Amino acid sequence: MVVNYSKWDALELSDDSDIEVHPNVDKRSFIRAKQNQIHQQRYERRHQIETLKYERIINDGLLQRIDKLLASLREHAQQATASSQDPDEFMMQTLMECAGDDADDVPPKPPQGVHTQTEQPRYSVMMASLVDQVKKDAGDRPHDWFQSYLKGVAEHKAKVENLQKELHQKLAELEMEESKKITSDSLHTGFSVSSVSKEKDKPKPAAKPKSETVEVLNPGAMKRDSLKRLDSAGQSSGAEADVEDEVNDPSKLQVDDADDDEEHIEPSELGKAFAKIKMGDYKRCLQFISENRDVVKERETDGLLVEGFNAQMDGKPEYAKNCVHQALLLQYCRSLGKDGVGLFFKRITTPGHQAQKVFLEDVNDTYNRIRSRCAELAKEKASNSKATETEQIQLHSVDPNTSININIPSANPTEEVEVKAREIFETFPPGLQRALESGELDKVNEVLGKMSVEEAEEVVEKLGEGGMLSVEEGVIDGTTEEGREKLKALEEQARAEKMAKEAAARNGGLEEVEVADVDD
Repeated sequence: MVVNYSKWDALELSDDSDIEVHPNVDKRSFIRAKQNQIHQQRYERRHQIETLKYERIINDGLLQRIDKLLASLREHAQQATASSQDPDEFMMQTLMECAGDDADDVPPKPPQGVHTQTEQPRYSVMMASLVDQVKKDAGDRPHDWFQSYLKGVAEHKAKVENLQKELHQKLAELEMEESKKITSDSLHTGFSVSSVSKEKDKPKPAAKPKSETVEVLNPGAMKRDSLKRLDSAGQSSGAEADVEDEVNDPSKLQVDDADDDEEHIEPSELGKAFAKIKMGDYKRCLQFISENRDVVKERETDGLLVEGFNAQMDGKPEYAKNCVHQALLLQYCRSLGKDGVGLFFKRITTPGHQAQKVFLEDVNDTYNRIRSRCAELAKEKASNSKATETEQIQLHSVDPNTSININIPSANPTEEVEVKAREIFETFPPGLQRALESGELDKVNEVLGKMSVEEAEEVVEKLGEGGMLSVEEGVIDGTTEEGREKLKALEEQARAEKMAKEAAARNGGLEEVEVADVDD
């Protein structure tokens, strides 16, 4: 087979290592000189090409104005020969008629490095120089001056046209010489195609509701010497009562707009839709990921694991394992790199590939850990639910005819007893203080119910020391129906107690008689 090497002839090598030089000439210096020569010739050739292109543009504009001047001269030929008009004045008027706008009078700017030594004159200056040259060639006032001027302008036009032909021929030769060799500057991108798979429009996620964070207005109340025992959660029970009271007061709430993603990890709607795909249906999984690239993010993996944990706690083991499978699938696709999605599905769908065994074992191990943890939590929850009985301290009157009244010490006490009582009152948590100031026993019992037994007992003891609780008999209004019922109930109760006492007295007398008879 004959190999055609002619395609390599267009390569221009400036550092050919196979070149042979005279023994007295340094090879590296010769190659370096050759490189400089080739680069210099290439630069001069390209500079000359740019110069010829620019000169051709200037000559084209000049030819257009010469054509206008010839047309104007021929139009006014009869006027120039019939009258005794001055030739200089006539040519000046003709030039003024041929002049165009000032914007068109300025030639285009030359390329960088072309005609940098001299400034390019305007077209009007070029035409004036041409007319002056025509006048000079015609001599001083010839007999037939008009024909001399017309002939002189036509000759200059022919000269410019011949110059244009030479420029065009020279430019073609230089461009052909430039295109013969393939250099690094002539390399360019032939075509470039990129394909982007457009995702389907996904609904915007709903904005998360603003969470409310309570700001305790009196944190020092939880640090006082008294009532500082903590409950099982490590927080003062009295302070817990204050928190709930402050939640009921909208003016004491502080809205927290921070999006705490780390504490509230949950799957998005996109992740939940992906979790509904059954295990083993890798064709649908690949199609879903191709249409929704955001599902491969790490947050979706964490959200699906949390969804699987919650499903296992709710007694849905099949759905839980499916969530674990889909979560690990996304994790593997992300961990395999840029082309991880295609690489994972290629391996997992290849029959007998080791990747199938490794992946399914990971899924089973992860699900078994979740199942074991959920079983432990369920067992702890069941044991804790049996021991949730709590004791409370409540204030109630033993005698139905009496009531417990609340006495709040004055804010400006004068006596020593009142001063001591006020000091005890100020040691109470703010929630308990507000309940006492309301004077309602139910509110005080509500606060006491939220405290531990030991703390509530201490509060009741201090209430007694400060004289803030007093037991008084109630007054029954006999004019109302309710009052009459209470009076009737009290009378029946008193009558029953009286009959019981009389019966007890009679039984005691009989016993004394029987004892006396036995002695006799």
